[in-house]
Amino acid sequence: MPPWSFVGRGDELSRLTEAAAGATGRGLIVGGTAGIGKSRLLREGVARLDTERLSVWSTTANAATAGLPLGGLSQMLPADQPAPASTSGLLRWAVDALRQQAGGRPMVLAIDDAHLLDPLSATLVYYLARSEHATVLATIRTGERVPDPVRALWTDDLVERVELGPLTQAEVADLLAQVLGGPVDSASIDRLWQLSQGNALLLRELVLAARSSGDLDASYGVWRWTGRFELVPTLTEVIDARIGQLTPEVRTVLELVAFGEPIGLPLLVRATDAAAVETAEERQLIRVVQDDRRANVRLAHPLYGEVVRQRCPVTRLRRLLADLAGLVEAVGARRRDDLLRVAVWRLDSDTAADPRQLLDAARLAFAGYDIPLAIRLARAAWSTGAGADAAETLATLLMLADQPADALAVLDAATDLITADEQRCTWLCIRAVISYWGLAEECAREQLAKEGALLAAPCAQSWTRAIESVMRLHHGEHETALELAQGVLDDAESAAGARAIAATTIAQLHAARGAFVQTMRAMAAVEADAPRWRPQAPHIQLSVELARGTAMIRAGDLGAVQTMVAAEFAGLADAGEFRLGSGYVTLVRAQAARLRGRLHDAARYAGQAAALLATSKLYAPLSFAERAHVAALSGDLTLAAQAMAQCDASHRPTVDIHYPWLEQARAWVAIGAGDTRTGVETLTDLLGRLRADRFAGHELHVLHDLVRLGRADEVVERLAELATRLEGPLAPVMAWHARAAADRDGRGLLAAAEAFANLGLSMYAAEAAATAIPLLRASRAPQTTAAAELLTVLLARCDGVKSPTLVVTQPALTTRERQIARLAAAGVPSKEIADQLFLSARTVDNHLLRVYAKLGVAGRSELAGALRALPADD
Repeated sequence: MPPWSFVGRGDELSRLTEAAAGATGRGLIVGGTAGIGKSRLLREGVARLDTERLSVWSTTANAATAGLPLGGLSQMLPADQPAPASTSGLLRWAVDALRQQAGGRPMVLAIDDAHLLDPLSATLVYYLARSEHATVLATIRTGERVPDPVRALWTDDLVERVELGPLTQAEVADLLAQVLGGPVDSASIDRLWQLSQGNALLLRELVLAARSSGDLDASYGVWRWTGRFELVPTLTEVIDARIGQLTPEVRTVLELVAFGEPIGLPLLVRATDAAAVETAEERQLIRVVQDDRRANVRLAHPLYGEVVRQRCPVTRLRRLLADLAGLVEAVGARRRDDLLRVAVWRLDSDTAADPRQLLDAARLAFAGYDIPLAIRLARAAWSTGAGADAAETLATLLMLADQPADALAVLDAATDLITADEQRCTWLCIRAVISYWGLAEECAREQLAKEGALLAAPCAQSWTRAIESVMRLHHGEHETALELAQGVLDDAESAAGARAIAATTIAQLHAARGAFVQTMRAMAAVEADAPRWRPQAPHIQLSVELARGTAMIRAGDLGAVQTMVAAEFAGLADAGEFRLGSGYVTLVRAQAARLRGRLHDAARYAGQAAALLATSKLYAPLSFAERAHVAALSGDLTLAAQAMAQCDASHRPTVDIHYPWLEQARAWVAIGAGDTRTGVETLTDLLGRLRADRFAGHELHVLHDLVRLGRADEVVERLAELATRLEGPLAPVMAWHARAAADRDGRGLLAAAEAFANLGLSMYAAEAAATAIPLLRASRAPQTTAAAELLTVLLARCDGVKSPTLVVTQPALTTRERQIARLAAAGVPSKEIADQLFLSARTVDNHLLRVYAKLGVAGRSELAGALRALPADD
């Protein structure tokens, strides 16, 4: 593993270097908790200082030198310290020595862990800061006692005191990507960020522990952590140093909170000892938080729980869990999460005796999308005699966990336990789902229709018809699916869950056909009715997300995608290892990032989705197709071909509904490889099939692909027609773009580019702007400069795009533009360039924008390389 990189902290680093350079006239002291990154920040700041202009000394104070006069600054001072003298004499010698070494340059004292300075060193630092106009840059640990002279630095306004906060989640993601050499999936980032609480030291130890145990590895180009890790010595030493020595009473408090958090404060006091609870809170091992009217206790740091739980002996663990269950049951498990936690404690303490309690808890875990926990509880309920209901719940969960064979075995073992029509209905539906989507048996839809018709209860029949409607839709029998689903909605006796499934079937069809707004409204109505269907069928949410995701992406509604991925379901699916749900939401993230032109993000999300969905016969082909599509646009032809082959190998007729995405990706894989003819033929064939199925929502994007490939003349009229029929703002913009491209109208293309940009579709906007520039230039239109500037902005928003559709031919740079570009590449600010060339700074910036557009670069970081590639000046 490479050394840990320095990421983020841009504002803090700027303040540090500005203070040292004299820009603020004051020094800077950075406080923070242990391991937060203070020392690294100081080192990075010092490394950027101009040591020719400044006399810079660095030192680290420590406990070993805290009792030695000037021991904390011994690294700065000459080795020939005079014989013991008075304190004032030593101070005068040290000042003279530092002044002599400085040679007239301003002094910068960089002191790590300044709270450990010995009294004389602290006094010297204060004296230099006040009398010699030296700049002090230092770190201190928050909560530690600080020598009075060091404290006086900020109380006397000689330095500024700031507190260094934890790394943000985005900074943790950047750091992990650099250290591991590739992107990390979202759930792993979130878990590592929460466990480390943004502390760089703890994050490092967590990653090293996970790597050493093999629980952090790469799949489909994305690193993923299982959530498990071994307590390696370096990690336990860090945590032990924070926890400190524990009395048996305080240890019991910590253990009960570790296994039971959040645990009510009165309950904890009753189970342990009030004084021990107070001690644990005073030592900041636990914290009391108010939750509604409850005072709940949690651990002060999540890693305390990991250490305590892994070190607890099995016998004590079982006793503690049984005690927790008994305590909560004694006061009455009033909340839903209380019921779940008690069942888990009973199961883990081997005191579970109530099959119904286990089954109810499994359903609660399922409703929270914690699939592994729900499977554990359902399996326990089934093995302890909860009957057919437990078998059906367990089979459903195993199916969602991509274990269809095991699911079918459980379901078949419960055949003789079915005693009622409602149970028979549930058994038939679950078996059909497992057979059709889990085992890819096409005959399952016919079998369900045949056996469902024999059920006597109309409510039961509504369920089988609803499930059959989804199968028919996925198999390509769209009108039959629509008829079945509408029949369920029209039947007043249909169950709430059956109605929700039927509504999602119709919504998926509407989304494919371009009724985007209608789809979103229908899914909002289904979600509003969730309290009626979610307790018994939480998996319906996945169908809701599928319909909604299709509508969002095909409508180009990237704002709605942001809302979707930030919603509760996405978080629960990630946290609960609901790989189907988490994988599909991640897939939508990838599609949205591709439309934005953020191909690095799109590749990360697509790889993450592929890793999550690789064993799913439902979504695996879709995830591989998206990965191929992104790779083709990024110029990674090997990966594009490989992913497309994986897509084809995993595709089954039972998910025929996904063919538009697959064939569109296939076309771009060919185009990216230089075979535009095959790509255009694939898109043309796809258009014929989409029109036959009346999938106008998908057709819109395929028509636009042909416009991007220079075939606007062939599709402009059809796009104009769709613009009047499809819901949302995207179709009119695409029709506008097609008309301008067909007419070779540079101004119209520029307007379309601006419209795409307003929708957040940066790649499409950049393509339109790039096409507009040569047309505007040829007609000497005044908008040429505006188009070039817009293209520069759009290219900066895109990353990793190497599509053949994003090409613009630019004229050579003028002599003045070459001068400006070379100065800018050398890091000269705009104002200084303006002074050298007698231009205003604003004019320089406008010239730079034109330079960026002509060279096809996105910013200053690429400018130097582009200039080197140019021929020499005449």
